[in-house]
Amino acid sequence: MKLTPKSSSSCYLGLTAAGLVKVVFPFDAVTQAQLRKVRPRGIWRGTRQGWEFPLVAAQHLQRQFGSRFLVQDDLAQWLSWFEQPLPPMPPHRDLVGYADLEVVLSDGRRPLPHQRSGVRWLLARRGAVLADEMGLGKTLTSLLAARAMVRCADVRVMVVAPVGLHDHWRMEAASLDLPVCIHSWARLPRELPAAGTLLVVDEAHFGQSIKSRRTQALLRLARHPRLRAIWLLTGTPMKNGRPDQLYPLLAAIDHPLARDQRQFEERFCQGHWRDQGGHRRWHSRGASDLDALGKLTRPLVLHRRKQTLLGLPPKRRQEHRVVLTEPESRGFDHRLALVTDDYRHRVQQGLVRSDAESLAVLTALRQIAAEFKLPAVETVVAALLAEGQAVVLFSSFVGPLLLLQQRLGGELLTGRQRPGQRQEAVNRFQSGISSLLLATYAVGGLGYTLHRARHVVLLERHWTPGDVDQAEDRCHRLGMDGGLTSHWFQLGFADQLVDALIASKAERIEVLLGSRRVGLKRQPLPVMLRCCMQESLRTVSS
Repeated sequence: MKLTPKSSSSCYLGLTAAGLVKVVFPFDAVTQAQLRKVRPRGIWRGTRQGWEFPLVAAQHLQRQFGSRFLVQDDLAQWLSWFEQPLPPMPPHRDLVGYADLEVVLSDGRRPLPHQRSGVRWLLARRGAVLADEMGLGKTLTSLLAARAMVRCADVRVMVVAPVGLHDHWRMEAASLDLPVCIHSWARLPRELPAAGTLLVVDEAHFGQSIKSRRTQALLRLARHPRLRAIWLLTGTPMKNGRPDQLYPLLAAIDHPLARDQRQFEERFCQGHWRDQGGHRRWHSRGASDLDALGKLTRPLVLHRRKQTLLGLPPKRRQEHRVVLTEPESRGFDHRLALVTDDYRHRVQQGLVRSDAESLAVLTALRQIAAEFKLPAVETVVAALLAEGQAVVLFSSFVGPLLLLQQRLGGELLTGRQRPGQRQEAVNRFQSGISSLLLATYAVGGLGYTLHRARHVVLLERHWTPGDVDQAEDRCHRLGMDGGLTSHWFQLGFADQLVDALIASKAERIEVLLGSRRVGLKRQPLPVMLRCCMQESLRTVSS
């Protein structure tokens, strides 16, 4: 195919940042009506951005509008690659044979039964989401499958992972003598090599926001014509319990449900038009028909639990209710009043939005509560350390962690440290040099193995159940000694509200990923808030 020079015209076909076909033209009713009839269906993004269509519609668009619309260089290149497809891969049986699943690795490890079955499952799919719980060895599973593809075809292995996990990926790849090219989520390439590429995406939930730049960059790679296969690894494919977070992952693996975004949102996200500020806006952040969504996605989404596969020691949660004294309560209320007054003052100055006050106050309430819980937390942690226990403590805020480190010592694990410093802190904890690790959810709950700890302390809970599970399961892993106790500290209705939200979202996730049918109890946020406040008042009165 002859490549068409990039057009300066206002009528052209090109590629979006997400690898979709964009159709840009001066608006006219006839062309608009013609584009509405194109299938698969496109999405109208407005007069400035035009239409967006799936790549499979490109040839149809070119045939129908090619005489009027110029084709930009990037789209022309992709279409030429489609006309020169990669040679087919060997049969599944041969691929599994190349995996050498019964051979001991160079470091003495032997793949576990669930890892061997995971390899066979991945090799049978061009696009897949490996959603095993944390601690089941998704990294090794994917690399074993990748090695099989490299051995029997001209395949490059590209890994996308957070920077802090690059050393772990290199170490695992070295144990298999497998060359890999590793990219961070912050710097994804725009194109793939002309030879076939296997794309392995770790912590794939980083791409759950369809409008974010990194999600768009990931989707462009996922839709690339020279892609052999794409495997997404995440223990939390729907972190916040909303199907719109799952959609980008399904789009990346080219699941049939994700080929029509509007239809997906209408069916599973309660998508609807709503008047807002004098404009009609599309809203799709709800959840509906989750049972059907789970059944339809199950062939390409593999979710397995540690308790079932490994028989790990039990994990139990222990709640600690924190009650403030009268002077402490007055101090707490005063701090919160100062935050509220400051926010309202900034609203008057036009520095912040007026409609976000409730969220800002709730965030401040959680942060202040974290500081007021420190004496109780310090008492519990000090007692555990005196017994010789190893403890990992998580918080969303760095300030309380710094205060606890001053009083109790221990290692710090936050985003303020470089990746090497973080790994050194983890190594000192895992080797027994230190028995206390103080970490933020954003860093400590990501990719590290902390199975030396038998006690996890959550100063407060993150908004999403996925982050809470990630934090706990850093310690609840293969190789731990004894069961795991997770200590939840609660102070007031703010913590109760967050915990209730976590439980509600977890129910949605269970409906989608669970092996058994779960009844979904729907409770609006105002009702949930009212119940928490009533419970708080009953506690105070008693």
